[in-house]
Amino acid sequence: MRQLKLTYFDTHGGRGEPARLTMHIGNIDFEDNRFAFTDFAEVRKTTPLSQVPTLHVDGVQVTQSDAITRYVGKLAGLYPTDEFQALLCDEILDAVEDVNVKMVATFGLTGDALKEARTALVNGPLPRYLDWLQTQLQAHGGQYFADNRLTIADLKVFVFVRSLNSGQMDHVPTDLVERLAPALNTHLHRIAGTPAVAQYYAKFEA
Repeated sequence: MRQLKLTYFDTHGGRGEPARLTMHIGNIDFEDNRFAFTDFAEVRKTTPLSQVPTLHVDGVQVTQSDAITRYVGKLAGLYPTDEFQALLCDEILDAVEDVNVKMVATFGLTGDALKEARTALVNGPLPRYLDWLQTQLQAHGGQYFADNRLTIADLKVFVFVRSLNSGQMDHVPTDLVERLAPALNTHLHRIAGTPAVAQYYAKFEA
């Protein structure tokens, strides 16, 4: 059995969360190496590209969040084996990462600069991506994004929508998803109600 160690912020969101969820759902043993945001300056010195998450696999450090999520998805049986369904899964991963990049570009801004940047997202890219994701979900049956079952694509969208709804993103209305793409909120509740996902978050509330 491979020895796995995931290094990421001590938060219930972001780019490392889909991989954490995947390994939990798949009952894959791993070291969940969490650190505070204030420690990032030191942690990034130990990573290949000064960014997280990283995954150590038998001591070999690997970077890039979607590559990590895809790898553990295969280990957990949450990545399609059919080539076309895998393509659909990857399409969702890459699209959400596109919009994640736009969101992350606003981190570190304050005051009017933050408000202007986030307002621009709310009025442009976010509606476009939310509408597209909803369309893809409905086109693939309305329950899951690929393979007619839970895959890492669903977990990637789940984490993204959960973040938008959280109220922690200043100048992003918490009802944005419900107004623009309500099917994604239905999907979020479906994933959150999955026993393994509910168990994962419950352990942090104890």
